[in-house]
Amino acid sequence: MENPQPIHAPNVSIIIPAYNTASLIAVCLDSVFSQTYLDFEVIVVNDGSPDTPQLESVLQPNLERIVYIKQDNKRAAGARNTAINRARGEWLAFLDSDDSWLPDHLAAQMKLLGDSALDMAYCNGFRIGDQREFMDRCPSHGPATFAALIEERCQIPVSTVVVRKNCIVKAGMFDEKLSQCDDYDMWVRTAFHGAKIGYSRKVQVRLNGGRPGSLSQSSSKMAEAYLRILDKVGHTLPLDDADRKVVEKRAREIKVHYLVEQGKFLLYQEQFDKAIELFSEANGFSRKPKLSMVLFGLKFAPHTTSRVFSLWNRLLRGVS
Repeated sequence: MENPQPIHAPNVSIIIPAYNTASLIAVCLDSVFSQTYLDFEVIVVNDGSPDTPQLESVLQPNLERIVYIKQDNKRAAGARNTAINRARGEWLAFLDSDDSWLPDHLAAQMKLLGDSALDMAYCNGFRIGDQREFMDRCPSHGPATFAALIEERCQIPVSTVVVRKNCIVKAGMFDEKLSQCDDYDMWVRTAFHGAKIGYSRKVQVRLNGGRPGSLSQSSSKMAEAYLRILDKVGHTLPLDDADRKVVEKRAREIKVHYLVEQGKFLLYQEQFDKAIELFSEANGFSRKPKLSMVLFGLKFAPHTTSRVFSLWNRLLRGVS
């Protein structure tokens, strides 16, 4: 199901995947149509959303102003690729359907891109979930190079990105096999293939902040996803020796983080033997006094350790 496009080819194609966010997408679209920069098209991809009737009801007043595509579920990466293939703009602007832009976002990004001859730009945002700025929690320091993205010295919120379409195509589009962190994988490959990336610390976007869950388990799942991407990078990109060292070092660090976070979750579940196994493996990669203290406590007083779990958690925070 698609609606016709206007004849004029826009400069920017705004890409909005929609999945189970019918209650939020109206705010998202209002923020798009309130932009001071106007040379754009809007592509909304209904990615097999279970709330399709509600979504289409919300979209109805704007159907003449958007390109609406309905498809079977392909997750965020598949929805973005569908939109990219349909996009007519030289530039792509990504916006998740539960996020929203401040009115000058596109104007500021296009000015940054033009003034600096960049291929891609991102910016700071306000995280609604924890009432903090994105760059307070996920900083960006120095040039946003391939190595900086691997080491997470620069971290990119997808709903702030404006990028040349041909850079995304050159890098191979979003990887639809990835269930998590497909955007991180995309930016890493975009940088590797030569895109010049810059950023602004100005808050221009409201970020929903995600849904609550088990912090340790969520963190370990995220680490697992990063490990898969780093393994993929190491096996599929023609890295030079310097870049390969950066990737391998970061993979070891993430492995330790994964083992510690999963161990913390098992400790909370009072699965002491399994927790000891994971903490011991982590300690083999990176010997830390705090982690050694935790292992000592688990081996000789596991139930006492469990009762003071919050204390151990504070100790472990510096490890992972």
